[in-house]
Amino acid sequence: MALTLAGLAAERPLGLRVLTGEDVLDRPIGWVHPTELTEPQAFLEGGELLLTTGLALDETTSPAYVRRLVEAGVAGLGFGVGLSHESVPRSLVETAASVGLPVLEVPRKTPFIAITRAVSRAVAADEYAATVRVGRAQQELTRTAVGQGGPAGVVRKLAKLVDGWVLLFDRTTVTEAAPASARAYGPSLREELERLRTGTRIFALDGQEVVLQTLDTSARRVLAVGASLDTAGRHIVNTAVSVLSLALEQDRAQAAARQALRTGLLELLAGGQAELALRVLAATGGEPPRAPWSVLVFLGPPAARRKLLDALEGEVFAARSGASVAVVGAGTVVDAVAEAALRIGSLHGGVAGPVSAAGFAAGLEQAELAARAAEAEGKILVSAAEHTGRGLLSLIEPVVAQAFAHGVLAPLRRHDETGRGDLVESLRCWLEHHGHWDVAAARLGVHRHTLRNRITKAQELLGRDLDSPGVRAELWVALQT
Repeated sequence: MALTLAGLAAERPLGLRVLTGEDVLDRPIGWVHPTELTEPQAFLEGGELLLTTGLALDETTSPAYVRRLVEAGVAGLGFGVGLSHESVPRSLVETAASVGLPVLEVPRKTPFIAITRAVSRAVAADEYAATVRVGRAQQELTRTAVGQGGPAGVVRKLAKLVDGWVLLFDRTTVTEAAPASARAYGPSLREELERLRTGTRIFALDGQEVVLQTLDTSARRVLAVGASLDTAGRHIVNTAVSVLSLALEQDRAQAAARQALRTGLLELLAGGQAELALRVLAATGGEPPRAPWSVLVFLGPPAARRKLLDALEGEVFAARSGASVAVVGAGTVVDAVAEAALRIGSLHGGVAGPVSAAGFAAGLEQAELAARAAEAEGKILVSAAEHTGRGLLSLIEPVVAQAFAHGVLAPLRRHDETGRGDLVESLRCWLEHHGHWDVAAARLGVHRHTLRNRITKAQELLGRDLDSPGVRAELWVALQT
């Protein structure tokens, strides 16, 4: 912490006496400048403690001299007595008191060099402390980046080091925040983010200084820091920018390598090399899914497919397959994957299975065909069984099919005519989405418990087990007629 006028005055060996400005003695002293010039402004930067014996000053010239010092931004005035003046001129003290300039009386026994040394020692101590602080911060940020913390850990560590808040942006989207409540600043920074192309931008937000700094990454990422930064703090932020740039690029390279590996494993599975693919997956730290598998394929814009891969990272086996995303796992993964696709939007998927390792290639092809059907119909998910079942309708005489449908669905239609529910449409949507409650409920715009109650009622009226694949197939045929 910089030496203040109060701290200097408290050093008893110097024998300084405060004459004016007791209420502003917390001013830091940037440096000491002895001079007898009456107009020293050209040689000052501001923040200095000016020392003088008043050789060229008297009661008449002192007031204007004090005002010039205030305009130059000096921290205070040290007036040596016992040489040119036995005491500080009264007009100087009165003027200084009126304009808020601290004046310290320096006794004859105290050489100006002693004051300079005291300030110099404090400045050197501050610089050493800042150097140590920056060095330790660099070590902590680096350890965090290369350890388990990663980019998120670096953001949290930086917020603590600068005693402020930190946001990491991918374009204008907040990806990391410390503390979590800092995400609330995201919308307020959007306009400034759009103005910043590269480099640094500093501005005020709610009375607080905010620094925006672009990162040296292939994607456009920006670090935002809300804190009162001193010189050491700015060095720490620059270190965080460098460390984050390296960490994010390393993560990007590793993610690309993992994606390429999974795509290769998917090709091995489709090529009948399941044993080799699973062995490689296990050797690279992955957990091979147990057969039989459900196979899902999703089509959609590149950005939506990337988001789906990111959302499924570390959760299930998902890989790029041409212009689609393929997911392989136990039957229980279907709901989670479908929900992720629903949240992202603009995705259309197909699901096949369960399939064995030997039947994977056929399952993948069936899922792709079902995904194309879902895309054509604007649906989130279509099962291969559902898609294949539609082809059977062409083999049934229309009159026979209509009679079958009328007979099967009559109990539900009678119920719907009473205005007590919409069982036919609910059943249709539920079957369309492969029995996935959350996805079907979202499409219908009802709560999943409401949908469950409707399907339970439909099962009671039909007197048939809706968990039976055969019953579902028959009902689907009836609903398509």
